[in-house]
Amino acid sequence: MAGESGKIDPMYQFKIEPLFGSDHWEIAGHNVMFTNSSLFMVLVLGALWVFMAGGMKREMVPGRWQMAVEGVTGFINNMLTANVGPEGKKYVPLVFSLFMFILMANFMGMMPFGIVPGVHPFTITSHLTVTAVLALFSFGTVLVVGFWRHGLHFFSLFVPQGTPLALMWLIPVIELFSFLIRPFSLALRLFVAMTAGHILMKVLAGFVINGLNAEAAWVPLIVSFPAFILMIGITLLELLVCAIQAYVFALLTSLYINDAVNLH
Repeated sequence: MAGESGKIDPMYQFKIEPLFGSDHWEIAGHNVMFTNSSLFMVLVLGALWVFMAGGMKREMVPGRWQMAVEGVTGFINNMLTANVGPEGKKYVPLVFSLFMFILMANFMGMMPFGIVPGVHPFTITSHLTVTAVLALFSFGTVLVVGFWRHGLHFFSLFVPQGTPLALMWLIPVIELFSFLIRPFSLALRLFVAMTAGHILMKVLAGFVINGLNAEAAWVPLIVSFPAFILMIGITLLELLVCAIQAYVFALLTSLYINDAVNLH
């Protein structure tokens, strides 16, 4: 979005703004706003619902849609079976939901909605508050499962087998710190990847637009064209990052579940 003096502000795309006059909505004296972030969360949930509804027809000869849903479900099921074991099937709905929500949220923020005047895409996973909630949900599940299955024996997770007595005062502290840092690493990894990629694309778009608007005839050829080619490459890379980050989040969640289920 253009800022002052015709410059393009790469951070404008992350600005949260109220929609439909919701800045005046109040409930019990508290302002309740329906923002562009809220809108895209609803759109992501709607897209996920359509994806699941269209692929759960249970036809004897599955169509492409049903095969897509079954393929993703099988992918998550295989991941949990490999990392957790047979008991991993219980957690397929959880990991599948996290994976699909993050994947669709990432891709939704890459859609070219900007071709419609006044419409701008919003990537909800580029906000730390969203990624933090997803990470805390994953981390909280691990805690619940761990204490439900093992009780206080769950604390033995912080004392690896074979730990020397001389290091018993140090290793549990390191393991506990490593365990507590998990939700932060989950949240920051997704947040940083989405934010950095979108900023880079916007900066390159600024080079393209400002180069085309320059008075000198040589500027578009020297600045805009190379920036446009690079922007195409970065956009394709960002699409790949969108899928990779969803996969990494699901994979790490499955590994954390394994720690809680298969406690040694």
